[in-house]
Amino acid sequence: MLRNFYTPHLGAGLLLSGLLALATPAHAQTDLLADLEKQTVDSTRREVVAATFKGTHIINAQSVETPGQGTLAFLIQHRFGTLNSGAYEFFGLDQAVLRLSFEYGLTNRLAVGVGRTNIDKTFDGFVKYKALQQTTGARPMPVSVTLFASAAITTLRFTDPAVERNTASRVDYAYQALIARKFSPGLSVQLMPTLIHRNFVANAAMQNDVYAIGAGLRQKLTKRVALTADYFYLLPGNTARNYRNALGLGFDIETGGHVFQLHFTNAKGMTEKFFVPQTDGNIFNGDIYFGFTVARNFTIKSQLK
Repeated sequence: MLRNFYTPHLGAGLLLSGLLALATPAHAQTDLLADLEKQTVDSTRREVVAATFKGTHIINAQSVETPGQGTLAFLIQHRFGTLNSGAYEFFGLDQAVLRLSFEYGLTNRLAVGVGRTNIDKTFDGFVKYKALQQTTGARPMPVSVTLFASAAITTLRFTDPAVERNTASRVDYAYQALIARKFSPGLSVQLMPTLIHRNFVANAAMQNDVYAIGAGLRQKLTKRVALTADYFYLLPGNTARNYRNALGLGFDIETGGHVFQLHFTNAKGMTEKFFVPQTDGNIFNGDIYFGFTVARNFTIKSQLK
């Protein structure tokens, strides 16, 4: 007599095994769909492009960068004399132009600064605002735009009473729109429409308002070294006929807590009122100034709440 080996307990076990076999692929499929959904969400999230430039200055020009909220940047800008000044002046090393400045980030997008240079004993102050920031992801913003405005006043004493000027006549203004794009981790480019307004000019043939178009770039060479350049083209006018376009070439070197910048330029001054409308150095004649900028950041107010 044959026995029936099928029992209710055996049937339940077979049914449970079948359900588990079906559930396992379903669970794996659910995990896969969740991962795909997460990737889709991440790809649509807007990300701000950081570090278009490593400092708040390129060479002569301001960059789109600001120090950041609660950060105080101390800058030492130093420029020697021209290389063609000869051995007696030690090829420019016996001469020096110096500018000291402080820049402070009121917010991550708004910064203010003050500085002083020994050319005409000039004080300057400025404000920078990041109006637009380059982003990636959903509805990307292709460029960053920082608005810059500054005022500079000379405090030089005039020995001839005939040329003594009142306070208003000693003030110059600069206005710029800094438009930059970081094309890759190594390459950033910036354009700079510029207006310089001078309350006082030496004669009627000079221009109170000087217009220029600037351009700058940064190209990384190694992890810590980058090639930098900036150039300002003076639009046609009396100033363009009497002065030259400012050109600078240099290197950014990142060294821990600060950026060390080495550069060569035909511009002696280090604020907009000097290097945009008053550059007289002829590069082809050797009127080249060697200089450096050291920037050190200090956290004044912690961003952590």
